[in-house]
Amino acid sequence: MSRSTTALVVPELNGKFQLQQIYLNDIQPDEVLVEIVASGFCHTDLSCALGLLPCAPNAVLGHEGAGIVISTGPEVTGLTPGDKVLLSFSFCGSCRECASGHPAYCHSFNERNFGGARPDGSGTTAMLSTKGGEKLFSSFFGQSSFSKHTLVHKSSVVKVAPETDLALFASLGCGMQTGAGAVLNTLDVKEGSTVAVFGVGSVGMAAVMAAGLIRKAKTVIAIDLQQSRLDLAKELGATHGIIGSAKDVVEQIKALCPPTGVDYAVDCTGVPAVVRTMIDALGVRGRAATVGAPGPGHVAHVDIMTHLTYGKEYVGCSEGDSLPAEFIPHLMEMHAQGRFPLERLIEYYDIKDFEQAIEDAKSGKTIKPVLKWSSIN
Repeated sequence: MSRSTTALVVPELNGKFQLQQIYLNDIQPDEVLVEIVASGFCHTDLSCALGLLPCAPNAVLGHEGAGIVISTGPEVTGLTPGDKVLLSFSFCGSCRECASGHPAYCHSFNERNFGGARPDGSGTTAMLSTKGGEKLFSSFFGQSSFSKHTLVHKSSVVKVAPETDLALFASLGCGMQTGAGAVLNTLDVKEGSTVAVFGVGSVGMAAVMAAGLIRKAKTVIAIDLQQSRLDLAKELGATHGIIGSAKDVVEQIKALCPPTGVDYAVDCTGVPAVVRTMIDALGVRGRAATVGAPGPGHVAHVDIMTHLTYGKEYVGCSEGDSLPAEFIPHLMEMHAQGRFPLERLIEYYDIKDFEQAIEDAKSGKTIKPVLKWSSIN
């Protein structure tokens, strides 16, 4: 065991986190030891902590890490101690999907990211509890960045410039790239088109910014249960907002995008009824993508005849179908141009105030909490 450190651990699958001392195993040849500066808190972390998505007790979650390289294994190239890095999902790098430039669909996705395994499927764990030395459920998305120090698979690491504000850009590792990538990669939204985004939390807001400010869609409709989020969305690229609890959401969308509905749509909720509404709101040859993850077993019903005669498409979208080493720098450049103002979504919390951060995320008070680790030695 190479060192002890402090991590945010989920002892049981009840949604509760605890700061605990843990041990890191010795660094492996394909790993990077990173000191975490900031960790974005994603809804996926909470869903795993609750057991709604695949997880196990004694988990160290976190998959939007940002930090500084301490050391590297012998198989790692292009990184040196002191480098600033952003962390994203890990992937094997050799399967058909990885080789074709779509690592978000790496064949070992479940084992790699939700199952706590390494990208080669070996299932080794990088962390041990100080309570008897039992293994912790770790290597989450290849990083388990809810830890002051963590061992990260080399595929998860994106090197950034020395002047990078790590706390600001930590959330690019998952949520922001997922929403933006759904628009820019999976759907490839065209300038002058019409777009609906269902659910404007952090992922949905990223989709709104990508559609309105980057791709310059003519009409961008945000749909959400909270008026405050709709108001913010209209400051960040949306042209219209609709309260999601209204009984006539589809009719309102069609009125804004006559005669049959929107060209593109993104679901960020994973709620089957919302997915059905999204598909119904598509116009002729409209294309929709789901990025919300409800867990296994949830089914959305489709009117097959309407789907066929209108030529609609409905696809899944994992991690924005992005190649993080290229897409994260692209989003940073969009931010520099004022076309991806993610700072409007972020609230910072000291890691010791993690419970407040989680409560604020649950209530909707904070769209994207980012935990800072500076108070932990």
